[in-house]
Amino acid sequence: MSALPQFAAQPQINETLLVQRHSELVRRIAHHLMGRLPSSVDVTDLIQAGLIGLLEAARNYSGAHGASFETYAGIRVRGAMLDELRRGDWAPRSVHRRLREIGAAMRAIEQERGREARDNEIAERLGISLDEYHQNVQDAAQCQVLSISPREDDDGDFDAPSGDEGPQAALERSEFQGELAKAIDSLPEREKLVLSLYYDDELNLREIGAVLDVSESRVCQIHGQALLRLRSRLGDWRGIQ
Repeated sequence: MSALPQFAAQPQINETLLVQRHSELVRRIAHHLMGRLPSSVDVTDLIQAGLIGLLEAARNYSGAHGASFETYAGIRVRGAMLDELRRGDWAPRSVHRRLREIGAAMRAIEQERGREARDNEIAERLGISLDEYHQNVQDAAQCQVLSISPREDDDGDFDAPSGDEGPQAALERSEFQGELAKAIDSLPEREKLVLSLYYDDELNLREIGAVLDVSESRVCQIHGQALLRLRSRLGDWRGIQ
């Protein structure tokens, strides 16, 4: 009889051990995200949200799906941090509006000329200086990190379809991923390289600048422009015109 309480307590012990052993993962993900966010974001808030995500991962993890706990937890932790950021979205509506305008200008120029829209062409179409345009795309690099995962909002940012994986949702997600892969492949080479170094190799902006022999601010501009170009090309997924 005494074995039953001991067995029942075992899952809780495992949860505690998993959280203790992977707390550094939360800090690593938080500081990696901070490289993409404005200084007004408090890394402590991200860590607190991530720890909640880690606890949920420990409670729900099952090795039956084949993924290691660290892989599974990393997804849940990052998702919890992004949810926290979305609840206190730092970007004013004016930033979201300007990003939609840039995306529309990019799309119009590319349709008219049959090639990638250039910085000076987009700035001229919008009636702003090149410096102002570059500042806008730096805002995009910070803002759109929040829109590369599923989200419902009224600001028109492009998102992947919802993660509620019914048959229709699973089909939409698969189709979206295919279109996203094609859109990334069609980017200018330098933008494609920056995205690869940033998301696949997880280099920060300074490290990418060293690889490309350009300034950190220029890398931020290239990154932001790549995100805006993807946004304009994937606008049909959210009805963006």
